Amino acid sequence: MSREKIIALLSLVFLLLSSCASLQKKGQEILEKANQISDKDKELLLKTGEALRSSFQDLTDEEEYYLGRSVSALILSRYKVWSNEPATNYLNLLAQAISLYSDRPEIFAGYHVLILDTEEINALSAPGGFIFLTRGLLRLCPHEDALAGIIAHEIGHISARHGLQAIKKSRLLEAFKLLASEAAERLSPEKMAQLTDIFEGALDDIIIQLIERGYDRKAEYEADSLALKTLRRIGYSPQGFILFMDELIKKESRDKEKRAITFQGWLRTHPDPRERRKRLETELSFWKEEMEIFRGRTARFEKMASTWK
Repeated sequence: MSREKIIALLSLVFLLLSSCASLQKKGQEILEKANQISDKDKELLLKTGEALRSSFQDLTDEEEYYLGRSVSALILSRYKVWSNEPATNYLNLLAQAISLYSDRPEIFAGYHVLILDTEEINALSAPGGFIFLTRGLLRLCPHEDALAGIIAHEIGHISARHGLQAIKKSRLLEAFKLLASEAAERLSPEKMAQLTDIFEGALDDIIIQLIERGYDRKAEYEADSLALKTLRRIGYSPQGFILFMDELIKKESRDKEKRAITFQGWLRTHPDPRERRKRLETELSFWKEEMEIFRGRTARFEKMASTWK
C-alpha cells in the first residue's frame, strides 16, 4: 500500500475532526516518531488525525458535519450527481422548510439535497444534514406531499443520528484504538499496513451499511414516525407519504411482472412498503384531524416535475 493511499484514506475518514486534545497530542507524537514520512505528509496526517475519538457519542454538530462530508464522498463515489439547478434548488428549499419543523431544525451547516443521476429508486442520508434522492425516486412521486414525506423521513434519520450509529458499528473504532496505542512508539511499516487494512475495511463497512444494506428496521420505523410528526407540524398531509408507499407497491408489482430489477435499490435498503404502510396507517389512526393534500402545492410540484420526467 503506497504512502499516498494511506494519506488519502486517513483524509477521507477523518477530514477535519478537531476537538480531542489528548488524542491530538498522541497524534503529534506518532508523527514526530514517523521519520519516514515527509514534513508535508506529517502536517496532513496531523490535521486529518486530530481529535480521533473512541466514541461518536460526543461529536459536536461541526464534527458530525465533517464526518458526514466524508460519508457523502463515499456515496458520490458510487453515483453521479444530476446537474439540474432548478430541481436541486427546489428540493433544497423544500428541505429547508421541512427541517424547521423537525426535531432538529438547527444543524451546523444546514440541510443539503443532491439528486443522484440513476434510475434506481432510493433515498439516502449521511450525518450532518446530507440527503440524496435518485431520479428514479423523484419520477415515482405523485405530488409534493409525497416528496415532503420522503425528505422528512431522511431528516428523521439525521435528527436521530442513525448514520452515526451505523458508522459506529464499523471498524473505525478499531482503527482509532490502534492509532492511539502506537503513540508511545515508532509506527512501524507493519503497524501502518495493519492500520491501512482496518481503514479500508471501515470504508467498506460504511458503503455496505449505508448504501447496500441501509438502516435497520427499528431506525427506519423511527424515521417514519418522526416524518409524520414533522409533516403534521408543517402542514403537509401525512397521507401523501402513505400514497408514496402505494406507488412503491404498484411499481414493485409491475417490475415483478416484467422480471425487471430496477426496483432493487429501495427494497434492499428499506423495509417492505406494505409493512411500512400498515404502520403509518396505525399511527395516523390516533390523529383526530385529517389533513388534505393542497392542490396549489400539487400544481407547483407538477411544474417542477416536468424537468425530471
